[in-house]
Parts: sequence; C-alpha cells; structure tokens
Amino acid sequence: MREVTSTWDILHKYPSDYRVVFVGDAAMSPYEIAVKGGAIEHWNEEPGAVWLKRFVDVYEHLIWLNPTPEQYWQHSQSTQMIQEIIGAERMFPMTLTGIENAMRELAR
Repeated sequence: MREVTSTWDILHKYPSDYRVVFVGDAAMSPYEIAVKGGAIEHWNEEPGAVWLKRFVDVYEHLIWLNPTPEQYWQHSQSTQMIQEIIGAERMFPMTLTGIENAMRELAR
C-alpha cells in the first residue's frame, strides 16, 4: 500500500521550527516552476513557485541540496528561478563541504 501525504498537510501539520531539506536537481523545465499545469506527470492547479514560496514563508530553516555541480547552476534558468524564490544562499552543492555548510545554515 502506498501512503500519500498532501503538501497542504505537511505545511499545516509540522510547525515552523522544523528544518526543511529539498534534495534534487533544480534544473527542470522552467514551466514546472512558473506555469499552472507545468508539470509533465500530472496537472498542477498552481505553479511550483507558489508551493516553494509557501514553504519559504512557513519554514525559516530551509535549504536545497543540489547534486548538479555548482559551476553549472548559472546555465539553468530553473535553478536561478528556484534560487530567487528560496534565496540563493539556501542552495548548496551536494558535496561534503556543501552538506557541512547546509547543516550550519539549518542550525543557525
């Protein structure tokens, strides 16, 4: 059996003092971030940017670990869009140093 928890439930169940870690390649179609229905696997009623902003508004301690090497981030429009939404200082490379810095950010 597959359990599914809605994003709304997460935002309302876990208080603002929780730490949030997004892990994943931020290089995606900009439509997934900017356009209603932009995801290819299902219809989204709202753009991804709306949901990211909701997380940023609720959780002060939020980071994104990006496995794409940092030198390529500037070549991805969607990576730059995500950095604008969450704050560029909250995105870290998935390296030992990047993870150490990310944990420091979450602990402050």
